[in-house]
Amino acid sequence: MHAHTPPAHRRLRGLSFRQSLLAAFLVITALLGGAAVQALLALEHVARQSREAAHHAVRLTESAQRLAERTVAMERSARQFLVLDDASLRERYQAAWQEALATQDVIVKALPTGQQALRDWRSQAQAAWDILNGTSRQTALPLLTPLFSRLHALNETLAQRSQQEVDRRNDALLVDLERERQLISGLVIGALGLAALFAFGFGWWLSRPMKRIGQAIERLGSNQFDQPITVKGPVDLQRLGAQLDWLRQRLAALESDKTRFVRHISHELKTPLASIREGVALLQDGVAGQLTPDQAEIARILRDSTVALQGQIEDLLRFHATAFQAQKLRCQPLDVKALVQRIADTQRLQWQAKKLSVNISGAQGRAQLDADKLAVVLGNLLSNAVRFSPEGRPIHFIVSEERRRLTIDCIDEGPGVAPEDAERIFDPFYQGRHQPAGARHGSGIGLSIVREYVRAHGGSVRLLPREGGAHFRIELPHEQAAV
Repeated sequence: MHAHTPPAHRRLRGLSFRQSLLAAFLVITALLGGAAVQALLALEHVARQSREAAHHAVRLTESAQRLAERTVAMERSARQFLVLDDASLRERYQAAWQEALATQDVIVKALPTGQQALRDWRSQAQAAWDILNGTSRQTALPLLTPLFSRLHALNETLAQRSQQEVDRRNDALLVDLERERQLISGLVIGALGLAALFAFGFGWWLSRPMKRIGQAIERLGSNQFDQPITVKGPVDLQRLGAQLDWLRQRLAALESDKTRFVRHISHELKTPLASIREGVALLQDGVAGQLTPDQAEIARILRDSTVALQGQIEDLLRFHATAFQAQKLRCQPLDVKALVQRIADTQRLQWQAKKLSVNISGAQGRAQLDADKLAVVLGNLLSNAVRFSPEGRPIHFIVSEERRRLTIDCIDEGPGVAPEDAERIFDPFYQGRHQPAGARHGSGIGLSIVREYVRAHGGSVRLLPREGGAHFRIELPHEQAAV
């Protein structure tokens, strides 16, 4: 039985973040180091061939020159022998001849193309030797002259052949050098490409879990606990993902407990509150006897306080119900601009009472949206703008659409939002500093509901900086736009 070898990606997952970085560094270093070593070996090979070619050229050139010198020495000795009839001069010819033959041995090994010329040279030298040994001096000189002319011509031929051989070897060396250059260039480019590919791959593999961790933390910060947190990658990041998922479950349980507690305590409060309201109503109706003016004022204060308290309890219940309703969207083709007009008509009495005007402009804005929830969003924005706008001022709604985004802008000319309130304006139950004079404070959940419903559609809502008023912008994804 052979042990099962896990795949490479599973082995990588067993590494920590630091070990993964070290592995990536070692792989990239090995690639670049291998290319560098191969380049050094190629350069050493070219250098060795260059040294051999230079040595060969020097030996061949020296041998050709020495052969020419020995030929001159042979001719001089032969002519002197014919004039002086001195046997030592003939021996000098023979010695120069032997030296020339030894030189030819070097040329034979280094010059494959000069074999025929060398054979001709030897036959001409042998013929001159025979003439020196067997022919009278009077008739020998005319016979030697053409022989040595032939020898000199052969030396010139061998010198040319030697130079051609040197040039050929140099050309071959240049070709080999170009080939090695291309090989080194290919190795360097390939190593750099592989190194970049490995770097990109490791970077993507390591950055992906970091991105998922960041997204998970953002979801936890936004109270979105419905999606499990699963992080793949280095083992320490997997452990961190598991801890974040445990935290998600704990926060979800706490949120559920809080919602259940708020719902329970709210319902528990409504029962005695209803009894208090009924008792106050009976007192005001004189069931227990006629009230004095001071007692009637106290009863009125009690009635107003119970009404306000009941409204706050109902707002609290409505806000906690929003989180559940936001998860159940019923999207259908919707004309957003027509919906804005309908909401404006619904609240016409409120904004006309303050002599306001509502201007609706822009594109039609057809998209797949939940009409009921978007109506709540637009209604909250409009009522908020009506509440804060001074008399006689306009409120603007602008609908615009791009290829992948639908935008709704709500702009009023009220006091605007204080800079210190801008970051918390969408928090539930938060009351801003700029409140209308003489108006009852709101519950502070209207903009929170706007954010919850817009996020449920996959969009975003934000407060844009503006002097002299508030500017809210809703951005919804337009991929679901109806055709």
